[in-house]
Amino acid sequence: MATEIAATSLFRGPDRGVSDNFVLRHDGGVITDISEGAGPGPRSFVIPAFVNAHDHARATASSFGAVRMPLESWILRTALGTPVDPYLTAASALARSAKAGCAAMMVHYTRPSGTMPLLDEAKAIAKAASDVGIRMAFALAVRDQNPIVYGDAEPLLSGIPDDDRKTIEDLFVRAPMSPTAYIELTDAIAAAIAGPMVDVQLGPAGVQWCSKPLLEAIAENSARTGRRIHMHLLETVYQRAWADRHFPDMVRWLRDIGFLSERLTLAHCIHARPDELEMIAASGARIVTNFSSNMHLRSELAPIAAAHTCGCAIAVGVDGLAFDEDDDILREMRLVQMVHGGLGFKATWTPAELFALAIRNGRRATGAPGSGELSPGHPADYVVIDLDRLDRDQIMPVDPMALLFARGNASPVKEVVVAGKTVARDGICVGVDLPAIEQELRAMYRVNAGKLERFQRMWPPLAERLSGWFEQRLTCE
Repeated sequence: MATEIAATSLFRGPDRGVSDNFVLRHDGGVITDISEGAGPGPRSFVIPAFVNAHDHARATASSFGAVRMPLESWILRTALGTPVDPYLTAASALARSAKAGCAAMMVHYTRPSGTMPLLDEAKAIAKAASDVGIRMAFALAVRDQNPIVYGDAEPLLSGIPDDDRKTIEDLFVRAPMSPTAYIELTDAIAAAIAGPMVDVQLGPAGVQWCSKPLLEAIAENSARTGRRIHMHLLETVYQRAWADRHFPDMVRWLRDIGFLSERLTLAHCIHARPDELEMIAASGARIVTNFSSNMHLRSELAPIAAAHTCGCAIAVGVDGLAFDEDDDILREMRLVQMVHGGLGFKATWTPAELFALAIRNGRRATGAPGSGELSPGHPADYVVIDLDRLDRDQIMPVDPMALLFARGNASPVKEVVVAGKTVARDGICVGVDLPAIEQELRAMYRVNAGKLERFQRMWPPLAERLSGWFEQRLTCE
Protein backbone atom coordinates (compact mmCIF):
# COMPACT_ATOMS: atom_id res chain seq x y z
CA MET A 1 0.00 0.00 0.00
CA ALA A 2 1.34 3.42 -0.97
CA THR A 3 2.28 5.63 1.97
CA GLU A 4 3.50 9.20 2.21
CA ILE A 5 5.16 11.12 5.02
CA ALA A 6 5.50 14.89 5.15
CA ALA A 7 8.82 16.21 6.41
CA THR A 8 9.58 19.69 7.66
CA SER A 9 13.21 18.68 7.05
CA LEU A 10 14.66 15.69 5.21
CA PHE A 11 18.27 14.50 5.30
CA ARG A 12 19.49 13.90 1.75
CA GLY A 13 23.10 12.99 2.54
CA PRO A 14 26.34 14.75 3.51
CA ASP A 15 26.71 16.30 0.04
CA ARG A 16 23.10 17.41 -0.46
CA GLY A 17 22.47 18.27 3.18
CA VAL A 18 19.01 18.89 4.61
CA SER A 19 16.05 19.87 2.45
CA ASP A 20 12.92 21.54 3.80
CA ASN A 21 9.23 20.86 3.20
CA PHE A 22 9.37 17.57 1.33
CA VAL A 23 7.04 14.61 0.97
CA LEU A 24 8.49 11.08 0.91
CA ARG A 25 6.36 8.38 -0.71
CA HIS A 26 6.94 4.64 -0.59
CA ASP A 27 5.23 1.47 -1.72
CA GLY A 28 6.12 -2.18 -1.31
CA GLY A 29 8.97 -1.32 1.05
CA VAL A 30 10.71 0.92 -1.49
CA ILE A 31 10.85 4.71 -1.75
CA THR A 32 8.98 5.73 -4.91
CA ASP A 33 9.17 9.50 -4.86
CA ILE A 34 10.49 12.50 -2.94
CA SER A 35 9.05 15.86 -3.88
CA GLU A 36 8.65 19.37 -2.54
CA GLY A 37 5.47 20.71 -1.07
CA ALA A 38 4.79 19.34 2.41
CA GLY A 39 1.67 20.95 3.81
CA PRO A 40 1.07 22.14 7.37
CA GLY A 41 1.49 19.55 10.09
CA PRO A 42 3.68 18.53 13.04
CA ARG A 43 7.29 19.60 12.66
CA SER A 44 9.39 16.58 11.75
CA PHE A 45 12.89 15.66 10.61
CA VAL A 46 13.06 12.51 8.48
CA ILE A 47 16.40 10.70 8.42
CA PRO A 48 17.69 7.28 7.36
CA ALA A 49 17.14 4.60 10.00
CA PHE A 50 20.14 3.70 12.15
CA VAL A 51 22.06 0.41 12.21
CA ASN A 52 23.32 -1.36 15.33
CA ALA A 53 26.27 -2.98 13.59
CA HIS A 54 27.57 -5.06 16.50
CA ASP A 55 25.49 -6.67 19.23
CA HIS A 56 24.82 -10.02 20.87
CA ALA A 57 21.06 -9.92 21.65
CA ARG A 58 21.53 -10.55 25.34
CA ALA A 59 20.15 -9.35 28.65
CA THR A 60 21.32 -6.16 30.38
CA ALA A 61 24.65 -7.03 32.01
CA SER A 62 24.55 -4.79 35.08
CA SER A 63 21.50 -6.62 36.38
CA PHE A 64 23.79 -9.61 36.96
CA GLY A 65 26.52 -7.70 38.74
CA ALA A 66 28.77 -7.42 35.66
CA VAL A 67 29.72 -3.80 36.33
CA ARG A 68 33.00 -1.96 35.66
CA MET A 69 35.16 -4.99 35.12
CA PRO A 70 37.44 -5.92 32.22
CA LEU A 71 36.10 -8.11 29.44
CA GLU A 72 38.05 -11.13 30.63
CA SER A 73 36.14 -11.16 33.95
CA TRP A 74 32.94 -9.76 32.48
CA ILE A 75 32.53 -12.68 30.07
CA LEU A 76 32.58 -15.19 32.91
CA ARG A 77 30.40 -13.11 35.23
CA THR A 78 27.69 -12.75 32.57
CA ALA A 79 27.15 -16.50 32.67
CA LEU A 80 24.49 -15.44 35.17
CA GLY A 81 22.75 -13.75 32.24
CA THR A 82 22.77 -16.74 29.88
CA PRO A 83 19.48 -16.56 27.93
CA VAL A 84 16.74 -18.34 29.80
CA ASP A 85 14.48 -18.21 26.75
CA PRO A 86 16.12 -17.49 23.36
CA TYR A 87 13.02 -15.96 21.78
CA LEU A 88 12.21 -13.64 24.67
CA THR A 89 15.83 -12.57 25.21
CA ALA A 90 16.34 -11.78 21.53
CA ALA A 91 12.96 -10.06 21.19
CA SER A 92 13.84 -7.82 24.13
CA ALA A 93 17.20 -6.79 22.65
CA LEU A 94 15.88 -6.37 19.11
CA ALA A 95 12.91 -4.34 20.32
CA ARG A 96 15.14 -2.00 22.32
CA SER A 97 17.18 -1.35 19.17
CA ALA A 98 14.05 -0.90 17.08
CA LYS A 99 12.43 1.70 19.30
CA ALA A 100 15.73 3.61 19.36
CA GLY A 101 15.54 3.92 15.58
CA CYS A 102 17.43 0.92 14.18
CA ALA A 103 16.38 -0.71 10.94
CA ALA A 104 19.01 -3.45 11.24
CA MET A 105 20.99 -5.17 13.98
CA MET A 106 23.94 -7.54 13.98
CA VAL A 107 23.41 -10.48 16.33
CA HIS A 108 26.80 -12.09 16.95
CA TYR A 109 25.42 -14.89 19.06
CA THR A 110 28.12 -15.67 21.59
CA ARG A 111 26.16 -17.28 24.44
CA PRO A 112 23.53 -19.83 23.42
CA SER A 113 20.98 -20.79 26.04
CA GLY A 114 21.73 -24.51 25.93
CA THR A 115 18.01 -25.18 26.27
CA MET A 116 17.50 -26.41 22.68
CA PRO A 117 19.46 -27.46 19.59
CA LEU A 118 21.42 -24.57 18.09
CA LEU A 119 19.44 -24.68 14.85
CA ASP A 120 16.17 -24.33 16.77
CA GLU A 121 17.68 -21.51 18.81
CA ALA A 122 18.57 -19.64 15.62
CA LYS A 123 15.01 -20.13 14.38
CA ALA A 124 13.65 -18.68 17.64
CA ILE A 125 15.86 -15.60 17.27
CA ALA A 126 14.81 -15.16 13.63
CA LYS A 127 11.16 -15.29 14.73
CA ALA A 128 11.90 -12.58 17.29
CA ALA A 129 13.41 -10.38 14.57
CA SER A 130 10.40 -11.00 12.35
CA ASP A 131 7.96 -10.15 15.14
CA VAL A 132 9.85 -6.97 16.01
CA GLY A 133 10.05 -6.13 12.31
CA ILE A 134 13.69 -5.15 11.82
CA ARG A 135 16.42 -6.54 9.60
CA MET A 136 18.89 -8.88 11.29
CA ALA A 137 22.31 -10.27 10.54
CA PHE A 138 22.88 -13.47 12.49
CA ALA A 139 26.19 -15.19 13.13
CA LEU A 140 26.54 -18.11 15.51
CA ALA A 141 29.80 -17.32 17.30
CA VAL A 142 32.28 -20.18 17.41
CA ARG A 143 35.41 -20.86 19.45
CA ASP A 144 37.52 -23.98 19.75
CA GLN A 145 40.22 -22.98 22.23
CA ASN A 146 40.92 -20.97 25.39
CA PRO A 147 37.45 -21.16 27.00
CA ILE A 148 38.47 -19.60 30.34
CA VAL A 149 41.72 -17.69 29.79
CA TYR A 150 44.00 -17.08 26.80
CA GLY A 151 46.09 -20.20 27.32
CA ASP A 152 46.46 -22.94 29.91
CA ALA A 153 43.83 -22.49 32.63
CA GLU A 154 45.40 -25.05 34.98
CA PRO A 155 47.42 -22.46 36.98
CA LEU A 156 44.17 -20.59 37.58
CA LEU A 157 42.08 -23.65 38.45
CA SER A 158 44.62 -25.51 40.56
CA GLY A 159 43.87 -25.26 44.24
CA ILE A 160 40.19 -24.48 43.71
CA PRO A 161 37.93 -26.92 45.59
CA ASP A 162 36.76 -29.78 43.37
CA ASP A 163 33.07 -28.80 43.48
CA ASP A 164 33.87 -25.21 42.56
CA ARG A 165 36.17 -26.31 39.76
CA LYS A 166 33.45 -28.55 38.37
CA THR A 167 31.03 -25.61 38.44
CA ILE A 168 33.46 -23.53 36.37
CA GLU A 169 34.16 -26.29 33.88
CA ASP A 170 30.47 -27.15 33.50
CA LEU A 171 29.69 -23.51 32.72
CA PHE A 172 32.52 -22.70 30.35
CA VAL A 173 34.27 -25.78 28.95
CA ARG A 174 32.61 -27.44 25.96
CA ALA A 175 33.82 -29.99 23.45
CA PRO A 176 35.01 -27.85 20.51
CA MET A 177 33.08 -27.94 17.27
CA SER A 178 35.14 -29.00 14.27
CA PRO A 179 35.52 -26.53 11.39
CA THR A 180 33.50 -28.84 9.13
CA ALA A 181 30.69 -29.18 11.67
CA TYR A 182 30.57 -25.41 12.15
CA ILE A 183 30.35 -24.72 8.41
CA GLU A 184 27.62 -27.34 8.05
CA LEU A 185 25.67 -25.87 10.97
CA THR A 186 25.96 -22.37 9.50
CA ASP A 187 24.71 -23.72 6.16
CA ALA A 188 21.74 -25.34 7.94
CA ILE A 189 20.95 -22.11 9.80
CA ALA A 190 21.07 -20.17 6.53
CA ALA A 191 18.77 -22.67 4.84
CA ALA A 192 16.31 -22.28 7.72
CA ILE A 193 16.24 -18.52 8.34
CA ALA A 194 18.05 -16.54 5.63
CA GLY A 195 15.92 -14.26 3.49
CA PRO A 196 15.26 -10.65 2.53
CA MET A 197 15.26 -9.55 6.19
CA VAL A 198 17.88 -11.98 7.60
CA ASP A 199 21.52 -12.31 6.56
CA VAL A 200 23.31 -15.35 7.98
CA GLN A 201 27.04 -14.87 8.50
CA LEU A 202 30.07 -16.74 9.80
CA GLY A 203 30.99 -15.67 13.33
CA PRO A 204 34.38 -16.65 14.74
CA ALA A 205 34.47 -15.21 18.25
CA GLY A 206 38.02 -13.85 18.04
CA VAL A 207 41.50 -14.99 17.02
CA GLN A 208 42.53 -15.88 20.59
CA TRP A 209 39.49 -18.17 20.80
CA CYS A 210 39.83 -19.80 17.37
CA SER A 211 42.44 -22.19 16.03
CA LYS A 212 44.21 -21.60 12.73
CA PRO A 213 42.39 -24.52 11.03
CA LEU A 214 39.02 -23.04 12.08
CA LEU A 215 39.91 -19.56 10.79
CA GLU A 216 41.26 -21.02 7.55
CA ALA A 217 38.07 -23.00 6.99
CA ILE A 218 35.96 -19.89 7.60
CA ALA A 219 38.09 -17.82 5.20
CA GLU A 220 37.82 -20.49 2.50
CA ASN A 221 34.07 -20.87 2.91
CA SER A 222 33.51 -17.11 2.81
CA ALA A 223 35.60 -16.73 -0.34
CA ARG A 224 33.79 -19.60 -2.04
CA THR A 225 30.23 -18.70 -1.04
CA GLY A 226 30.41 -14.93 -0.58
CA ARG A 227 29.11 -15.28 2.98
CA ARG A 228 30.02 -12.41 5.29
CA ILE A 229 32.15 -12.83 8.43
CA HIS A 230 31.76 -11.01 11.74
CA MET A 231 34.49 -11.24 14.41
CA HIS A 232 35.99 -9.43 17.43
CA LEU A 233 39.59 -8.30 17.04
CA LEU A 234 42.08 -6.87 19.55
CA GLU A 235 39.45 -5.61 21.99
CA THR A 236 41.60 -5.60 25.14
CA VAL A 237 45.17 -5.04 26.27
CA TYR A 238 45.30 -8.71 27.29
CA GLN A 239 44.36 -9.81 23.78
CA ARG A 240 47.12 -7.56 22.44
CA ALA A 241 49.61 -9.15 24.84
CA TRP A 242 48.46 -12.64 23.82
CA ALA A 243 48.86 -11.79 20.13
CA ASP A 244 52.31 -10.25 20.64
CA ARG A 245 53.49 -13.36 22.46
CA HIS A 246 51.78 -16.16 20.54
CA PHE A 247 50.76 -14.73 17.16
CA PRO A 248 52.80 -11.58 16.35
CA ASP A 249 51.93 -11.62 12.64
CA MET A 250 48.22 -12.22 13.30
CA VAL A 251 46.67 -9.53 11.09
CA ARG A 252 49.16 -10.18 8.28
CA TRP A 253 48.34 -13.90 8.49
CA LEU A 254 44.60 -13.14 8.33
CA ARG A 255 45.30 -11.08 5.22
CA ASP A 256 47.42 -13.78 3.63
CA ILE A 257 44.79 -16.53 4.03
CA GLY A 258 42.11 -14.28 2.54
CA PHE A 259 40.26 -13.75 5.80
CA LEU A 260 40.55 -9.97 5.44
CA SER A 261 38.21 -8.90 2.65
CA GLU A 262 35.23 -6.70 1.89
CA ARG A 263 33.07 -9.50 3.33
CA LEU A 264 34.56 -9.03 6.82
CA THR A 265 33.40 -6.86 9.70
CA LEU A 266 35.67 -6.51 12.75
CA ALA A 267 34.34 -5.33 16.09
CA HIS A 268 36.47 -3.05 18.31
CA CYS A 269 40.11 -3.14 16.98
CA ILE A 270 40.97 -0.98 20.00
CA HIS A 271 44.56 -2.20 20.19
CA ALA A 272 45.24 -2.50 16.47
CA ARG A 273 48.46 -0.79 15.40
CA PRO A 274 48.88 1.58 12.43
CA ASP A 275 50.26 -1.09 10.09
CA GLU A 276 47.40 -3.41 11.05
CA LEU A 277 44.81 -0.71 10.41
CA GLU A 278 46.34 -0.13 7.00
CA MET A 279 46.02 -3.83 6.14
CA ILE A 280 42.39 -3.82 7.29
CA ALA A 281 41.67 -0.70 5.23
CA ALA A 282 43.35 -2.09 2.12
CA SER A 283 41.25 -5.26 2.33
CA GLY A 284 37.93 -3.40 2.31
CA ALA A 285 36.93 -4.81 5.70
CA ARG A 286 34.89 -2.68 8.11
CA ILE A 287 35.52 -1.77 11.76
CA VAL A 288 32.58 -1.41 14.12
CA THR A 289 33.35 0.83 17.06
CA ASN A 290 31.46 0.40 20.32
CA PHE A 291 32.42 3.41 22.41
CA SER A 292 30.28 2.87 25.50
CA SER A 293 31.06 -0.83 25.72
CA ASN A 294 34.76 -0.02 25.53
CA MET A 295 34.36 2.40 28.44
CA HIS A 296 32.20 0.06 30.53
CA LEU A 297 34.83 -2.68 30.17
CA ARG A 298 37.84 -0.37 30.57
CA SER A 299 39.21 -1.50 27.23
CA GLU A 300 40.61 1.94 26.24
CA LEU A 301 39.83 4.34 23.38
CA ALA A 302 39.87 2.86 19.90
CA PRO A 303 41.98 4.57 17.19
CA ILE A 304 38.88 5.30 15.14
CA ALA A 305 39.98 8.68 13.73
CA ALA A 306 43.28 7.13 12.63
CA ALA A 307 41.46 4.15 11.11
CA HIS A 308 39.15 6.48 9.19
CA THR A 309 42.07 8.59 7.98
CA CYS A 310 43.85 5.55 6.55
CA GLY A 311 40.72 4.44 4.72
CA CYS A 312 38.95 2.04 7.07
CA ALA A 313 35.20 1.84 6.68
CA ILE A 314 33.70 2.72 10.10
CA ALA A 315 30.36 1.60 11.53
CA VAL A 316 28.84 1.99 15.00
CA GLY A 317 27.43 -0.65 17.34
CA VAL A 318 25.92 -0.77 20.81
CA ASP A 319 27.37 -4.17 21.80
CA GLY A 320 24.65 -4.56 24.42
CA LEU A 321 26.42 -1.98 26.62
CA ALA A 322 25.24 1.47 25.60
CA PHE A 323 26.17 4.34 27.90
CA ASP A 324 22.95 4.02 29.92
CA GLU A 325 22.38 0.37 28.98
CA ASP A 326 19.34 1.43 26.97
CA ASP A 327 20.53 0.52 23.43
CA ASP A 328 20.33 4.18 22.37
CA ILE A 329 22.25 4.08 19.08
CA LEU A 330 21.91 7.83 18.46
CA ARG A 331 23.61 8.68 21.75
CA GLU A 332 26.28 6.14 20.83
CA MET A 333 26.88 7.86 17.50
CA ARG A 334 27.13 11.21 19.26
CA LEU A 335 29.76 9.85 21.64
CA VAL A 336 31.79 8.56 18.69
CA GLN A 337 31.53 11.98 17.05
CA MET A 338 32.50 13.86 20.20
CA VAL A 339 35.52 11.71 21.03
CA HIS A 340 36.85 10.95 17.55
CA GLY A 341 35.49 13.91 15.57
CA GLY A 342 38.65 16.02 15.51
CA LEU A 343 40.98 18.36 17.36
CA GLY A 344 40.51 22.11 17.37
CA PHE A 345 39.75 23.40 13.87
CA LYS A 346 40.71 20.09 12.24
CA ALA A 347 37.68 17.84 11.92
CA THR A 348 37.82 14.10 11.25
CA TRP A 349 34.38 14.34 9.67
CA THR A 350 31.27 16.47 9.97
CA PRO A 351 28.32 15.08 11.93
CA ALA A 352 26.49 14.55 8.63
CA GLU A 353 29.45 12.63 7.21
CA LEU A 354 29.73 10.38 10.26
CA PHE A 355 25.98 9.80 10.22
CA ALA A 356 26.00 8.77 6.56
CA LEU A 357 29.10 6.58 6.69
CA ALA A 358 27.99 4.80 9.88
CA ILE A 359 24.67 3.91 8.26
CA ARG A 360 26.18 2.98 4.88
CA ASN A 361 28.86 0.78 6.43
CA GLY A 362 26.45 -0.62 8.99
CA ARG A 363 24.14 -1.76 6.23
CA ARG A 364 27.05 -3.42 4.45
CA ALA A 365 28.06 -5.13 7.70
CA THR A 366 24.56 -6.50 8.27
CA GLY A 367 23.75 -7.32 4.66
CA ALA A 368 20.89 -4.81 4.56
CA PRO A 369 20.17 -3.65 1.00
CA GLY A 370 21.04 -0.17 -0.19
CA SER A 371 23.23 2.51 1.34
CA GLY A 372 20.58 4.03 3.61
CA GLU A 373 20.13 6.99 1.28
CA LEU A 374 16.62 8.43 1.18
CA SER A 375 15.94 8.52 -2.56
CA PRO A 376 13.66 6.71 -5.03
CA GLY A 377 14.50 3.07 -5.50
CA HIS A 378 16.09 2.68 -2.06
CA PRO A 379 14.54 0.73 0.83
CA ALA A 380 11.99 2.63 2.89
CA ASP A 381 13.99 2.46 6.13
CA TYR A 382 13.66 5.78 7.93
CA VAL A 383 13.12 7.51 11.25
CA VAL A 384 10.82 10.44 11.96
CA ILE A 385 12.24 12.81 14.58
CA ASP A 386 9.93 15.16 16.49
CA LEU A 387 11.47 18.54 15.67
CA ASP A 388 9.56 20.30 18.42
CA ARG A 389 11.33 18.08 20.96
CA LEU A 390 14.70 18.28 19.26
CA ASP A 391 14.58 22.03 18.57
CA ARG A 392 12.91 22.80 21.86
CA ASP A 393 13.84 26.52 21.98
CA GLN A 394 13.07 27.52 18.35
CA ILE A 395 15.00 30.77 18.69
CA MET A 396 16.42 30.79 15.17
CA PRO A 397 16.91 28.34 12.28
CA VAL A 398 19.50 25.71 13.21
CA ASP A 399 20.58 22.76 11.06
CA PRO A 400 18.59 19.83 12.51
CA MET A 401 21.52 17.47 11.88
CA ALA A 402 23.69 19.72 14.05
CA LEU A 403 21.01 19.63 16.75
CA LEU A 404 20.76 15.86 16.43
CA PHE A 405 24.45 15.50 17.25
CA ALA A 406 24.34 18.18 19.93
CA ARG A 407 21.48 16.84 22.02
CA GLY A 408 19.81 13.94 20.22
CA ASN A 409 18.88 10.62 21.79
CA ALA A 410 16.04 8.15 21.44
CA SER A 411 13.48 10.40 23.17
CA PRO A 412 12.49 12.50 20.10
CA VAL A 413 12.17 9.42 17.88
CA LYS A 414 8.54 9.58 16.83
CA GLU A 415 8.31 6.74 14.30
CA VAL A 416 10.59 4.02 12.95
CA VAL A 417 9.82 2.52 9.55
CA VAL A 418 11.59 -0.57 8.17
CA ALA A 419 10.89 -1.93 4.69
CA GLY A 420 7.92 0.41 4.56
CA LYS A 421 6.32 -0.85 7.78
CA THR A 422 6.08 1.02 11.08
CA VAL A 423 7.92 -0.99 13.74
CA ALA A 424 7.90 1.59 16.55
CA ARG A 425 5.90 4.70 17.33
CA ASP A 426 6.39 7.15 20.20
CA GLY A 427 8.82 4.83 21.96
CA ILE A 428 6.58 1.77 21.76
CA CYS A 429 7.28 -1.29 19.63
CA VAL A 430 4.38 -2.21 17.41
CA GLY A 431 5.13 -5.89 16.83
CA VAL A 432 5.87 -7.08 20.38
CA ASP A 433 4.89 -6.07 23.91
CA LEU A 434 8.34 -5.11 25.19
CA PRO A 435 7.32 -4.29 28.80
CA ALA A 436 5.53 -7.65 29.11
CA ILE A 437 8.51 -9.50 27.63
CA GLU A 438 10.92 -7.82 30.01
CA GLN A 439 8.69 -8.52 32.99
CA GLU A 440 8.53 -12.21 32.04
CA LEU A 441 12.29 -12.33 31.56
CA ARG A 442 12.97 -10.74 34.96
CA ALA A 443 10.91 -13.42 36.68
CA MET A 444 12.71 -16.19 34.80
CA TYR A 445 16.16 -14.73 35.52
CA ARG A 446 15.42 -14.41 39.23
CA VAL A 447 14.65 -18.12 39.35
CA ASN A 448 17.71 -18.95 37.26
CA ALA A 449 20.02 -16.86 39.45
CA GLY A 450 19.07 -19.03 42.40
CA LYS A 451 20.20 -22.10 40.47
CA LEU A 452 23.63 -20.52 40.08
CA GLU A 453 24.10 -19.73 43.75
CA ARG A 454 27.37 -21.68 43.96
CA PHE A 455 28.85 -19.66 41.08
CA GLN A 456 27.79 -16.41 42.77
CA ARG A 457 29.36 -17.53 46.05
CA MET A 458 32.67 -18.47 44.48
CA TRP A 459 32.87 -15.38 42.26
CA PRO A 460 35.07 -13.11 44.46
CA PRO A 461 38.01 -15.54 44.73
CA LEU A 462 37.62 -16.53 41.06
CA ALA A 463 37.70 -12.87 40.00
CA GLU A 464 40.87 -12.35 42.01
CA ARG A 465 42.51 -15.37 40.37
CA LEU A 466 41.51 -14.10 36.92
CA SER A 467 43.05 -10.74 37.63
CA GLY A 468 46.30 -12.34 38.75
CA TRP A 469 46.48 -14.65 35.74
CA PHE A 470 45.97 -11.90 33.15
CA GLU A 471 48.10 -9.28 34.87
CA GLN A 472 50.99 -11.74 35.07
CA ARG A 473 50.82 -12.14 31.28
CA LEU A 474 51.31 -8.41 30.86
CA THR A 475 54.48 -8.35 32.94
CA CYS A 476 56.23 -11.69 32.41
CA GLU A 477 58.58 -12.25 29.49
